[in-house]
Amino acid sequence: ADCRYTCHQECRSLIQLDCRRPGQSQSQLSPESTLLPARSQNATQTVEEEKPKPPTVQEIKQKIEKYNAKVTNCLLMKLNDDGTYTGFIKVHLKLRRPVTVPAGIRPQSIYDALKEVNLAETTDKRTSFYLPLDAIKQLHISSTTTVSEVIQGLLKKFMVVDNPQKFALFKEVRKDGQVLFQKLPPTEYPLYLRLLAGPDTDVLSFVLKENETGEVEWDAFSIPELQNFLMILEKEEKDKIQQVHRKYERFKQRLQQTLKEARGKPG
Repeated sequence: ADCRYTCHQECRSLIQLDCRRPGQSQSQLSPESTLLPARSQNATQTVEEEKPKPPTVQEIKQKIEKYNAKVTNCLLMKLNDDGTYTGFIKVHLKLRRPVTVPAGIRPQSIYDALKEVNLAETTDKRTSFYLPLDAIKQLHISSTTTVSEVIQGLLKKFMVVDNPQKFALFKEVRKDGQVLFQKLPPTEYPLYLRLLAGPDTDVLSFVLKENETGEVEWDAFSIPELQNFLMILEKEEKDKIQQVHRKYERFKQRLQQTLKEARGKPG
């Protein structure tokens, strides 16, 4: 009440304050006498009270109409009778490490797609390769489709058999000339974010990247994957050594040429 100290209301009983007024001794103080009542405006409110309310069906309908008015192609959003809606998102693939796919698998046919045949389960042989950098995949999803389901859908389309937990979906936002990435939680709904941002991918875009959580969890990889990584690292190391050798060999040749030209000249 006197020093305006603010704390969480559940921590009130743990706080000891020394904010004596002139002429007041330490023995006259107590936490209850110096802290405001539990229902004070300074007390921290619970997180649940600060969560925004979910939009109503009418609000969703208005947002979809506004969104579709800005669409320049046929990739419109559609509102369903049950209040859910469907639409398209584009995901940029920016993977720096190779992915694991079945070896010797033919391309998926229309029959396989209709019968939901999983070609990855028809063979135990595995191989690894790099996905094209900055490849873009378009997905038709629902408002109930989560980030986790989007990742699983992308891996299935490319027949990637790696653990989905090795990957993460990020939203890319451009602000003040800077490109900012934010990792999306697995339970987030990408189509709702697309709806709020509008169809312009310069405002918001989705990126699939490795799930970097600090140190690489090598236990999550299989033995063939680890052996593949070693082969790739050895190749990169040899290439780097050759680049350094070529660089200094060219430098050496230029020095020798300069010395040759300088012979017989004064100085």
